[in-house]
Amino acid sequence: MRMIDIIAKKRRGEALTKEEIAFVVTGFTSKEIPDYQMSAFLMAVCFMGMNKEETANLTMEMANSGDKVDLSAIEGIKVDKHSTGGVGDKTTLIISPIVAACGVPVAKMSGRGLGHTGGTVDKLESIPNFRTAFSKEEFLNIVNTTGICVAGQSGNLAPADKKIYALRDVTGTVESLPLIASSIMSKKIAAGSDAIVLDVKTGSGAFMKTLEASIELAQAMVDIGESVGRKTVALITDMDVPLGTHIGNSHEVIESVAVLNGNGSPDLTALCKSLAKEMLMLAGKGDDSECIALVEEAISSGKALAKLKEMVAAQGGDISVIEDTSKFEKASIVIEAKADRDGYITSMNAEGIGIAASMLGAGREKEDSIIDFSAGIILEKKNGVYVNKGDVIARLYTNNRIKGENGLKKFTASVEIGDEKPSVRHMIYAKVAAEGVVFEV
Repeated sequence: MRMIDIIAKKRRGEALTKEEIAFVVTGFTSKEIPDYQMSAFLMAVCFMGMNKEETANLTMEMANSGDKVDLSAIEGIKVDKHSTGGVGDKTTLIISPIVAACGVPVAKMSGRGLGHTGGTVDKLESIPNFRTAFSKEEFLNIVNTTGICVAGQSGNLAPADKKIYALRDVTGTVESLPLIASSIMSKKIAAGSDAIVLDVKTGSGAFMKTLEASIELAQAMVDIGESVGRKTVALITDMDVPLGTHIGNSHEVIESVAVLNGNGSPDLTALCKSLAKEMLMLAGKGDDSECIALVEEAISSGKALAKLKEMVAAQGGDISVIEDTSKFEKASIVIEAKADRDGYITSMNAEGIGIAASMLGAGREKEDSIIDFSAGIILEKKNGVYVNKGDVIARLYTNNRIKGENGLKKFTASVEIGDEKPSVRHMIYAKVAAEGVVFEV
C-alpha cells in the first residue's frame, strides 16, 4: 500500500477502505508518512469529501491512536456533553452537577480555551487550588465517591487528531465537514462515555456561522456516534450573542453558581436545563417531561449546587468562593462601555466580544499564554434592549490599562445600536438525532 495511491484515489473522489484509512492515520502518527503527503491527502478530502463509512472509520482510527479511557469501573450509563465552542459558554459547570445530582455519573474530560472561546479547565482553575490533573485511578475514585469529576484531557488522548489538526491549521484544510466531525468525535469516543450530547453552536461566535452548516455538522457527528455504538443527539444552539451575561473565567464560575441558585440569566438557564434533560434521557432516567422535572428539582432543592461544592472539594478547590462568590479575586481596573446613542441594541457580535475579553487578559492567543482569571466582561444589556445615550452596556475588567483600552475599542466595535427592535432569537433551533431533525424544540 502506498500513500501516493491513496491520495490519487481520494483526489478522484473514490471511497477509501477501512484498511487504507488505517494506513494513513497510523503512518502519519508514527511519522512514516511525511507532512507534505498528509497535506495533499487532507486537501483531497476537503475537495472531494468523505461518505459516512469513511468518516466513521477515520474517527475510530484517530480515537484508537492513543490512550482510551475505560469507564467500566463506574456503575451506570455514562453520558458526555460536548460544545463546539462559544463565548460565555459555561454550560459544563452547570449541567454536570445537575446531572450528577440526579444520579447519573459524570466523568468528563474538558479542554482549555484558545483564541476567542473559553475553556472549561481554565474556568475551573480560577477556583483557588482546584485540580484538573489526575491519574486514571484517582479520576475514577472521585467519580465513584462523589458522582462527578471534570478533569483536563489526557496528553495522549487521540494523538492522531492533535497532529492532523495542527497540519490542517496551516494548510487551509480546517473547514472540511468530515475532518471537523471526526476530530471532535474521536476525542469524545476515546473519553469512554456510553452516550454523547452535542451542543452545536451556530452564529457569529461559532465555528459554523449558518444554521444549515451547523445542522450538517451535527448530522455527521450523530451518524458517527451511532455507527460506533454510542447513542448520540445534538442540539443546535445560538451563538450569535454571548451566552449569559458573564464572560471570562472567574466571572463565568460566578454566573454558574447564580444559575444553580435559581437566579441565572434566562438564556443560559434555559439552555442548561435542555442539555441536562437530554443527558438524563440518554441515561434512561425517563421521558422528556420526567427528565425536565428532575432537572428543575435538582436546582430548586439545592442538590445541584451542593454537588458542585462536593466536586470542588474533591478536586482540591476552595469551596468558600462557591459559597460566597464575592471572595473571587477582583480585577484592579473596571471600564464602563456606554451607549453612544439612543436606540435598541440590534447586534452583539459574539466573536468580537470574545476577542475583546481575550484582549483584556481572559483568554490566550498562544498555547502557553498566561490567563488573568479576574479579567472579563459583564454585560448589563443584551440584544433587543432599548438604551439611552450614556447607559452602561457592559463593564470590562482587567489589570492592565492598555489592555483595557484596546478591549474597550473591540467591544464597542462589536455592538450595534439602531432604531428598530430586532426580532427575538431562538436559543435552540433544532434537535438532531438518529431519527432525523426536529426544528425549534
